[in-house]
Amino acid sequence: MDIIEQFKRQLEGIQISPEIEEVGEVVEIKDGVAKISGLRGVENFEIIQFDGSGVQGLVLNLEEYEVGAIILGSDKEIKEGTIVKRTKKVFSVPVGENLLGRVVDPLGRPLDGKGEIKTDQFFPLERKGPSVIERQPVTKPMHTGIKMIDSLIPIGRGQRELIIGDRGLGKTAIALDAIINQKNEKDRPKCIYVACGQKKSKVKRTIAVLEKAGAMEYTTIVCAFPDDPAGFIYLSPFAGASIGEYFRDNKQDALIVYDDLTKQAWAWREISLILRRPPGREAYPGDVFFLHSRLLERAAMLSSEMGGGSLTALPIIETQAGDISGYIPTNVISITDGQIFLDATLFKKEQKPAINVGTSVSRVGSSAQIKAVKKVAGRLKLDLAQFQELERFSEFTEELDPQTKKTIEKGKRMTILLRQNDLEPMPIEKEVIVIFTGVNSDIEEVAIDKIKDFEKDVLSTVEIEKPEILKEIRETGDMSDKSKDALLEIIKKVKLNYGA
Repeated sequence: MDIIEQFKRQLEGIQISPEIEEVGEVVEIKDGVAKISGLRGVENFEIIQFDGSGVQGLVLNLEEYEVGAIILGSDKEIKEGTIVKRTKKVFSVPVGENLLGRVVDPLGRPLDGKGEIKTDQFFPLERKGPSVIERQPVTKPMHTGIKMIDSLIPIGRGQRELIIGDRGLGKTAIALDAIINQKNEKDRPKCIYVACGQKKSKVKRTIAVLEKAGAMEYTTIVCAFPDDPAGFIYLSPFAGASIGEYFRDNKQDALIVYDDLTKQAWAWREISLILRRPPGREAYPGDVFFLHSRLLERAAMLSSEMGGGSLTALPIIETQAGDISGYIPTNVISITDGQIFLDATLFKKEQKPAINVGTSVSRVGSSAQIKAVKKVAGRLKLDLAQFQELERFSEFTEELDPQTKKTIEKGKRMTILLRQNDLEPMPIEKEVIVIFTGVNSDIEEVAIDKIKDFEKDVLSTVEIEKPEILKEIRETGDMSDKSKDALLEIIKKVKLNYGA
């Protein structure tokens, strides 16, 4: 028998004690990521404890001789040779009603100075999305309070609708409008806003806006700041999803905003490159698509057998110079059920929100609209599409026939009618009145600079003279022929004050 064979037999006879399998040692540490030898029995996504510092880590890489982990806190006291122990616990976050009105970090620790969050329920950060059998079609509307979205790009409960565009075009404002508008809804969804790599000043402003609007009472904010470790930015959307799933699984509706997933992808790229995972396109790891797909698949409308709860996701992606063909934008577009595309050109033309109706789409469509909106908005998209075509055509010619002129003039006024200030969501019954006014009256007879005053006058007249129309739309979701006739009379009367 040769020496190698003898050595193998000796090794087989050696028993490694269970205690040694539970302990490891830091081999290398950089940028919030540690490489650890030992920990033979450790599992993926398990929490580990670094001796002496009290800091915990999260296992992400299981290699043949090493374990890769992100450090959940400061890595100043962790050095090569630091002993690491298993906790045998999966990384979980506290969930429940007590998180509403609170600001927390991705570990569920409070950041608002309002004291400890008392809850005995915890959900793991990584949870599998519901299967096809456990879902049902999206049919219940999630009103945003934005006329253009609710009429042309409707969002349903359980849907994933991407908000995409360059920096500073109002992506966050749309998401905040949606959160504030839930105050007007009968069965108000709980809201989660994930500030993923956002500046502290921006998060502070967001909290102030939500508190002023009275929306903080049904909202939880999960924060990971730019100066936090990359692991926090990577984990924050998962923490938000777990908090939202608590409401979904308890027969309630929830709305979650991920602001923004571009920064999460950057954080994951940074972690992956330090962990020596092979880089692919634009230096992103091969599983960056899986990162966002497993996150967004958790949004769903559950079947009646599963309780009928829902989790609606509004992921935000920041583009560079309007380029939606980048790696991360195309990934997330292919995962979601439609996108709201914000256009810098429209923004410069003072069209707010600067939504490009041509490139924006909702794959759920009118099935997530109430009957009243379906009735009034059916012609709106066609009218706007015709207007955009004719407006381009009119740039090359001066001679236009009366019908084309009328379509262009009506389209110009309709786009002004759809304008809306940031953080001023409109209840759905008022949206219906405004869109009905634009579609069913000869709005081109009103002077273009008086359109916004005309809109206010119509709404105030309806509120004073026929409040039952608003009540009918709010309570039944429909508008009777009698109400339509009464509304046309009011519009006619108001138009007389504008020389029409």
